[in-house]
Amino acid sequence: MFQTKQKLKYALIGCGRISPNHIAAALSNANELEITAICDVVPENMDNLLSKFNIQDAGIKKYADYKEMLENEHPDLVSVATDSGKHARIALDCISAGCNVIVEKPLAMSLDDADALIAAAKKRGVLLCACHQNRFNKSVKKIRETLEAGRFGRLFHGAAHVRWNRGEDYYTQAPWRGKWASDGGALMNQCIHNIDLLRWMMGEPVEVMAYTDNLAHPFIEAEDLGLAIVKFKNGSYGLIEGSTNIYPKNLEETLYIFGEKGTVKAGGKSVNCIEEWAFGDNIDKRDDVITQFAENPPNIYGFGHTPLYADMISAIKDGREPYVTGEAGRDALEMVLAIYKSAASGAPVKLPLTHCAATDFTGRFDGAAER
Repeated sequence: MFQTKQKLKYALIGCGRISPNHIAAALSNANELEITAICDVVPENMDNLLSKFNIQDAGIKKYADYKEMLENEHPDLVSVATDSGKHARIALDCISAGCNVIVEKPLAMSLDDADALIAAAKKRGVLLCACHQNRFNKSVKKIRETLEAGRFGRLFHGAAHVRWNRGEDYYTQAPWRGKWASDGGALMNQCIHNIDLLRWMMGEPVEVMAYTDNLAHPFIEAEDLGLAIVKFKNGSYGLIEGSTNIYPKNLEETLYIFGEKGTVKAGGKSVNCIEEWAFGDNIDKRDDVITQFAENPPNIYGFGHTPLYADMISAIKDGREPYVTGEAGRDALEMVLAIYKSAASGAPVKLPLTHCAATDFTGRFDGAAER
């Protein structure tokens, strides 16, 4: 356990599209965190990131080799924000070096790798956090607190919709996108945050039935549409819809929870607004809740990275588990892989799931370009 006033040494591996959110979160927690190093195989990415925050003269070291960075800097906390296919290997090396780790979504591309990360962190005595930052949205926290208070009564069903648009330019910007080994498709990349929220709210899933397809992106390997029905252990059901085919731009990301005594809809850019709120106990008024628990982030990444970092710092210093654990990241990954497996087999898939990887579905849509 760290002394209360001691700053943690922080390093970031991967300086691409999501990296500004990590640096902003680290700077927002500057009283507790010292940015000592960043790492990327493309030097310009590091230069651009530091310039964006005007910290290019702050003494932050730049590395092309993350192993060299770990050996030289000995950071207390590392964030892994590389392409998804490298998350597990890099995070395992960070854990072996004695670092606490925040891993961008998905935690890994296979359940075996996710299990290895969780086991390694426990054995090494460090903390592993899956970066599902939307759990820290004001709207989501309000829904979760209401659920834990039992105000929904018996849960009937929930629904997670991600209706977005991704064009060919998005994939050409980063060639790892849309590939089974390094990314997966719409469900693994764009939809996993909302899938995480649905599972977190509804409980343990026991069966998934799904369809996936590649309808409009013949230049990627994986799916651009996923549709699934989930049965949960408590007898409730879930609907999952994820698409990157919505014309002409992102439409919505929404989460619905329906119970015998309550109905909630969260929406906005990143489920950051409550749009419907109705409970039989009348403890709070719909309009008041909608006004009080609304945020307007500049993009789909929301504001959640900063409180996620604050929680992780607190967890390290207090010797407790983070709010979003490695197990939570595995749960979200398991749900996506179960959908992939059901869609590929044309049959329901029972959960829990083991020994499944995104690469198991390589070749699934190889004929998409010929349609």
